[in-house]
Amino acid sequence: MSQAVTSGAKVSLTGIKPTGEPHLGNLIGAIRPALRLAEDYDSVYFIADYHALTSVRDPEELRQYTRSVAATWLAAGLDPKRTTFYVQSDVPEIFELNWVLSCMTGKGLMNRAHAYKAARDRNVEAGEDPDAGVNMGLYNYPILMAVDILIMESDVVPVGRDQLQHVEYAADIAGSFNHVYGKRYSFKIPEAIIPDDGNSQTLPGLDGRKMSKSYDNTIPLFLPEKKLLKLVRRIPTDSTPVEEPKDPNSSAPFQILEQFASEAHADVVADTRKRLEAGGMGWGELKNVLFEVLNAELAPLRERYEALMEPGSELDTVLTEGAHQARERAQRVLSSVREAIGLTGVAR
Repeated sequence: MSQAVTSGAKVSLTGIKPTGEPHLGNLIGAIRPALRLAEDYDSVYFIADYHALTSVRDPEELRQYTRSVAATWLAAGLDPKRTTFYVQSDVPEIFELNWVLSCMTGKGLMNRAHAYKAARDRNVEAGEDPDAGVNMGLYNYPILMAVDILIMESDVVPVGRDQLQHVEYAADIAGSFNHVYGKRYSFKIPEAIIPDDGNSQTLPGLDGRKMSKSYDNTIPLFLPEKKLLKLVRRIPTDSTPVEEPKDPNSSAPFQILEQFASEAHADVVADTRKRLEAGGMGWGELKNVLFEVLNAELAPLRERYEALMEPGSELDTVLTEGAHQARERAQRVLSSVREAIGLTGVAR
């Protein structure tokens, strides 16, 4: 069992969809905040590889993304001795419970799911059949997500505001089950943890907009030094002359520097702000400072990541042990559910 499990500790669950190369924005906005939960919760983290099937069709790509995301979180500081960390497809109990809860979930609830409605709206706008290109994985996505949450007996789920509906649906589906079978077994009703807007961190990307895979403007986490420097130099700035004072808060390179730098580089950030406001520091010099800080902080993560991605590394062992821990939790819940709904399972 995970050493993080303590009597009475609340369970937090974080799901990570392996659909792209991790970037700086992921580290600041998602990975670091999620890892801090391990300080206060019995924290569970999983790679949602089955969820990725709604959009990823290349098996090699899915395998690569799954391992890459797992290695990224470990390199960023996830401690498998204090948490439960697994790949979704290594826990088959999830998919038995998925069918049970599908039978408890109304079609109308799925019709109102944001992702499904957005897909239909795009089709209608394009003059196509509303359900063109919509697969049942996308349609039933919220049920599988509810199962992910409920089978780990999660108390809290950290999500952005755009993902709040998924936790609300999990609570609704749990409530439907509890209404029918609650005298025999009741699911915990999960709650969402939403970051305060003032505390949530988003980084500007290479075009000045929010760093996002959707905008193709990201800075990947584990680039070699030369490629990292090349991308940093592409970050847009205005034409303010070197000698004139500048507003650091309106500068994309400075925003990245300020939000990404750790306490070890706090003096560098403060000095850079002062020099920009006073005038005499150009954008080129600022980008050099940003590169030095990024590279200094990312170098140990890059080294750890590359070691984990090597064949025969500890990555497989970590995920295998995590799967055992996750299955212990899942089997406990599924056994109670099977008994509650009347599945005798004599052959078991």
